[in-house]
Amino acid sequence: MRFGVALLDAYLEFLAVRSRPNTVAAVAYDLKVFFTVVGKSPRRVVAADVLAFVTAQYAGGPARRVQAVGDGAGVSARTVRRRLSSVSGLFGFLQARGDVAANPVPRGLPTRRERQRPRQGVPLVRASRTLPRILEPGQVDALLAALRTHRDRAMAEAMLLGGLRRCEVLGLRLADLQVPARRVFIAEGKGGHQRQIPVSGRFFASVAAYLDSERPPDAGTDRVFVVLKGPRRGCRCRPQAWIRSSTQPAAGPDWRRRPATSCGTPA
Repeated sequence: MRFGVALLDAYLEFLAVRSRPNTVAAVAYDLKVFFTVVGKSPRRVVAADVLAFVTAQYAGGPARRVQAVGDGAGVSARTVRRRLSSVSGLFGFLQARGDVAANPVPRGLPTRRERQRPRQGVPLVRASRTLPRILEPGQVDALLAALRTHRDRAMAEAMLLGGLRRCEVLGLRLADLQVPARRVFIAEGKGGHQRQIPVSGRFFASVAAYLDSERPPDAGTDRVFVVLKGPRRGCRCRPQAWIRSSTQPAAGPDWRRRPATSCGTPA
């Protein structure tokens, strides 16, 4: 992704060398949100602009996508903190190159004890630590029953029963399925880490049904999960396309607006 702004494009090129593609895409989006709201070039941004951006994100405004839990106004504290981290990384890079004199993103807010304890300020964004909301067995069965194909059911079971991330599920290859050991090999996990994950036999049963009756025999990829219909039949699944096609008709038109749930495993 390129912005057409020399300083931003230089940072993304630098980031692409040392980070995963998903990280680069997330940082690029965060920077797009920031500069859409601030409306200034990188060299003109000051700390007041950053603080105004934080306020605007909490209150709601331009480029708002992710809603805060229980609040329809702005984004969540975790989202704001992540976006500030992306912005701080950009200005740290620009400061190291000599393009800007200082990083305008404050580390925190000063307190009355600042004189006695330097750098002991209040965090600029304080995010609460919450526990995952665990699905009951009946809710898991209802979720899986809403899925229309063995493919979708197997993909959901990999996340529910094995704790795989969405990108890890879509990245599974046929050689990664270790059926006798009831394990799957994650070749490209988050941060580029590899690992082996034990998964319930229920997942492998759904995969077997999918391979026997649904997966096109002439699929042009070794990815486990492929597109079943349309012009891209037999090609690897894309994340957003799978979300649109999996549960919306069966679960109802308002399924996207329901609170997010977790099975208690890493997302």
